Amino acid sequence: MKDLTEDLWVFGYGSLMWRPGFPFVERAHAHLYGYHRSLCVFSHVHRGTPEHPGLVMGLDRGGRCHGVAFRVTPEEAEATVQYLREREQVTSVYLERHLPVRLADARRVRALAYVVDRNHGQYAGRLSYDEVIRFVRQGQGISGRNPDYVRSTYEHLIGMHVVDPLLHRIVTDLDQET
Repeated sequence: MKDLTEDLWVFGYGSLMWRPGFPFVERAHAHLYGYHRSLCVFSHVHRGTPEHPGLVMGLDRGGRCHGVAFRVTPEEAEATVQYLREREQVTSVYLERHLPVRLADARRVRALAYVVDRNHGQYAGRLSYDEVIRFVRQGQGISGRNPDYVRSTYEHLIGMHVVDPLLHRIVTDLDQET
């Protein structure tokens, strides 16, 4: 466990970018190297159920991920970690890691991040586009509809001037249905 007497950085790449749920004193565009954002996790709780899983983001091996880093004060660090564990570790599909990230102003910090466990039963791996859109369309869980999650992530990335071709295609297809 990281020393909680110093600032804690948290890296968000999905819903944490637009709904962190914890107090922070700084928010910065950040890059994580060695991992990429991927719709690679079957959601059984937040955006789906075991019977009708949705599909949510995971940090998977390889590439680079644009995201957001949040700086949390030492006084809030322990409560933030507890909150994140309750939120992100409901089914233990993610591995908690402290990884080096680069902030937009070129600072380098170590940030708490949740990386997908490729050995977990909810790891979807690489799915065809038809499978991805099917799971996104059907997913609904305690945190809402899966299409809303994908759309919010996409819109937040666009606001950061980050292009994600897969999310663009999914949102375009979802928009044509309404």
